[in-house]
Amino acid sequence: MLEKLHFWDLSLLFALNHHHTPLWDWLMWHFSGNLLWLPLYFFVIYLLIKEFRRQSLWLIAIVILTVGVADITSVHIFKEAIQRLRPCHDPLLAGQIVLVHNHCGGLYGFFSSHASNTFTLATITSLLIRKRYFTILMFVWASVVSISRVYLGVHYPSDILAGAVWGMIIGYLSYVIVKSLILSTNGKSKNR
Repeated sequence: MLEKLHFWDLSLLFALNHHHTPLWDWLMWHFSGNLLWLPLYFFVIYLLIKEFRRQSLWLIAIVILTVGVADITSVHIFKEAIQRLRPCHDPLLAGQIVLVHNHCGGLYGFFSSHASNTFTLATITSLLIRKRYFTILMFVWASVVSISRVYLGVHYPSDILAGAVWGMIIGYLSYVIVKSLILSTNGKSKNR
């Protein structure tokens, strides 16, 4: 069973990583970064302020803290403990991974902090804002960022899947805490 999962992991990695063009390299490099997404982050802040007014500053701080928790735990609890090499650092895959700008990242990749962070943000903000278009936007964004990491050769698909699941768990748990401690005090939780 594990051999079959590893085979699928490698097959999907190679399928996404071996089809490079200058346009896709440019797009995936920027999808993987933060600057391209600044307008989206400001849009999230705008919606939180619009929706929650007086509680918005608390909620923005909690959202940032929640993403920070996802990031720290993905690195210090999982990457450093499990120590699974990134595909681009794995000697068994030497010469088989295509890198963009010769960038590989840190030594370990399980699981993806990008996936963890983006899915945390998508989950908590979607639960707070509760607008269908927004939920779709956030999860498409998180998926695009995550897939870019496989295309760039710095993560296996299983790194992405584990990071996404962890991010959704952290985002949901944070929302449950926020709902019981902050939103219930002003009646907002009735609709959430």
